[in-house]
Amino acid sequence: MFRYEHPEHLWLLAALPLLALVVAVYWFWRKNALARLGSVERVMTGFSEAKFWLKNALLALGLALLAIAWANPQLGARKQTVTQEASDVFIALDISQSMLCQDVAPNRLELAKAFTQKLVQALEGERIGLIFFAGNAFMQMPLSTDYSFIIQSIQSAAPDLITEQGTAIPAAIELAQQSFGYEPGGGRAVILITDGEDHDEGAVEKADRAFDEGIVVYAVGAGTLGGGPIPSDGLGTAQYKRDEDGEIVRTRLNENLLRQIALSGGGRNFNISQGDAAVSALRREVDNLQKRELEVRSFAEFESWYQWFLLPALLLLLLEVLISFRKRN
Repeated sequence: MFRYEHPEHLWLLAALPLLALVVAVYWFWRKNALARLGSVERVMTGFSEAKFWLKNALLALGLALLAIAWANPQLGARKQTVTQEASDVFIALDISQSMLCQDVAPNRLELAKAFTQKLVQALEGERIGLIFFAGNAFMQMPLSTDYSFIIQSIQSAAPDLITEQGTAIPAAIELAQQSFGYEPGGGRAVILITDGEDHDEGAVEKADRAFDEGIVVYAVGAGTLGGGPIPSDGLGTAQYKRDEDGEIVRTRLNENLLRQIALSGGGRNFNISQGDAAVSALRREVDNLQKRELEVRSFAEFESWYQWFLLPALLLLLLEVLISFRKRN
């Protein structure tokens, strides 16, 4: 497979026709100017037309090779199958409207998305799946090693992706449980990232049953115990959700529930405010899971060939400098 690492630099080749035009215009202007003074051979004794054009041709070819070298042509090896040891991890991200609460800056959801992206980068080498949930749960990305696409999916997470609102933690655990498959020998984990405002009962029981099947459940809390109101338009303005009595609805982090879920699921609970420390701790937890061999198809790294163009370019430019305009005696 061939490619240019920096194809935008090839636009420099467009300067070569301009250089040729400038040289041609200069040549005819010079010839006409000298003709007005008399015979060109008498005025410019020893001048070589052939060397003039040779020097400019060497200059143009050297600059062309420099542009190609700067674009860095690369060749990659064929696709090959390699094996690696990995665990299977589902990240279940809460995208309910309560995650728009601004008790953490800029809001729970944006902070959770940034945390999740760091977590995916830290877990590279594992098979990662992505689940979004609110009033129900849906599979955003099955188990995969396509980390760039997973991160793009995280960036697009928003409450309007699910019409049914709420925080159905049991549905998220059950969907992950069903999606792992039945391949034996590998460690499996679910990482819940939520404010814990569960509107369905049975989250602790679901985590307990998942752990009985060898699935470890971790919980990462988003928000604070003091909580805050929920923006009604999702834009963080002063308009907040109200109950039937007209009172502003407040949402609070249910840390106790998340602790119970992690305990029943054989895992640990964290808070996104812990940042990199929580990411590192989860990385260590996943490292301790049982691994199994996984076959993946991948490209070998691209090999750069710029030096094959750079060296001739420098030699041509050096030769152009050394060649004189004068004829040989």
